[in-house]
Amino acid sequence: MPVSTRNSRIIYDALKAEGIRLVSALPETWLVHLVGMADDDPEMTLVRLAKEEEGVGISAGAYLAGTRSAMLMQNHGFLASINAIVSLTQLYRVPLLMLISYRGEFGESHPWQTEGGGVTIPVLDALAIPWKKLESPDEVQKTVRDALTLSYANLRPVALLLCRDLMWEETSQRS
Repeated sequence: MPVSTRNSRIIYDALKAEGIRLVSALPETWLVHLVGMADDDPEMTLVRLAKEEEGVGISAGAYLAGTRSAMLMQNHGFLASINAIVSLTQLYRVPLLMLISYRGEFGESHPWQTEGGGVTIPVLDALAIPWKKLESPDEVQKTVRDALTLSYANLRPVALLLCRDLMWEETSQRS
């Protein structure tokens, strides 16, 4: 599988190092290793979602219960969860860490990924949600820490965009 196991482990370890103990996710190609790591870890609770917007409520509940959480989703999952983000986390000032597989960038070979990828950043900007692209494993630990610090200081959502250069291992065929 061309998704980087090594870089997925770096991301997962950064989440754990910052006290994340609950992860919500839908199955998604670039997130497969992260979901598997959470599922295999007895110190982590993995909540499998039917719809991404459910993860917003689960993360809000985790926050109220004193548990740090993260949502794992794809661009389209982020777009599908906007109502919950706006009407729950933004309205009621709840921190929310979103790790979004940022599909549709240069090199994307699947046309169904390009539309969601093309509007993700403009939508994040329109909602005044701070975001940062994660493109290198060297920046993961600090960026996860900084994103959580900002989210908890402002009691607002933040987004980390997991880019192709971070998530993908080069092979002769891309997915």
